Amino acid sequence: MSFLNIRRSIGERVFDLVNVVFMIIIMTITLYPFLYVLFASLSNPADLFRHQGIMWKPLGLSFEGYKLVFKNKMIAIGYGNTIFYVVVGTFINMVLTTMGAYGLSKKNVYWKPLIMKLVVFTMFFHGGLIPLFLLVRNLGLYNNRLALILPSAITTWNLIVMRTYFMGIPESMEESAKIDGANDFIILYKIIIPLSMPVIAVMILFYSVSHWNSWFHAMVFLMNRNLYPLQLVLREIIISNSTDNMITDVGGADKAYVGEVVKYATIVVAVVPIVLVYPFLQKYFVKGIMIGAIKG
Repeated sequence: MSFLNIRRSIGERVFDLVNVVFMIIIMTITLYPFLYVLFASLSNPADLFRHQGIMWKPLGLSFEGYKLVFKNKMIAIGYGNTIFYVVVGTFINMVLTTMGAYGLSKKNVYWKPLIMKLVVFTMFFHGGLIPLFLLVRNLGLYNNRLALILPSAITTWNLIVMRTYFMGIPESMEESAKIDGANDFIILYKIIIPLSMPVIAVMILFYSVSHWNSWFHAMVFLMNRNLYPLQLVLREIIISNSTDNMITDVGGADKAYVGEVVKYATIVVAVVPIVLVYPFLQKYFVKGIMIGAIKG
């Protein structure tokens, strides 16, 4: 009897229907805040200010918010700084995490159990903000771009996931390479990394998103506004309500109306780049996490 001819029971059909309805509800709850921000950023300022409740479309199409956002030089400065932090920071993260994970994945490493215990210890215990601030200041990194990169050069969880993935690669491949005269660096960059692209793509996504969204350490360690990342600029606009310097040709109540649209437009401008990058890495996401989590 063919499996295609098996009739599904009423209970199975009801279960499938409930699953579909439930997933649609979850999708709506998850997606709607993003759509609300997008619609608000494209709305007429006065209409948006008077609107209350759910919004399913822009309230009168207007690009006034985006025009003012792109006129603000701090947005451009924040974008440039954030791109620097993401590119340079992620590169340093990946180099150190990959080398550390490869070393800890080998069986013949001296003091390996002790090193792993010290690495895991940092996941649960740390000195806190004040010791970190004193360390950054004493190293001469205060008010320096490196203050946002070096203190978070390696994330313990990412190191453990990548190490676990490396441990799942057959040792015979490394032994064959060593017979041919390859050293550990050649094995890592010619064999291990090409075979580990799923987990590497996931780590790149994790680190880059972390750098893109980071603002707290910038607020603590940076005094020079020309070094501010985009998220710290966004925080000033959203929380500190500092939109007056962006709206110079509008007066009275209209300034408050336009200010609301500017806030939403700034959020969209800050979110769109990382949303566009995600689909290119998404296909590796589940595979990399699952293999890195269950092997070893």
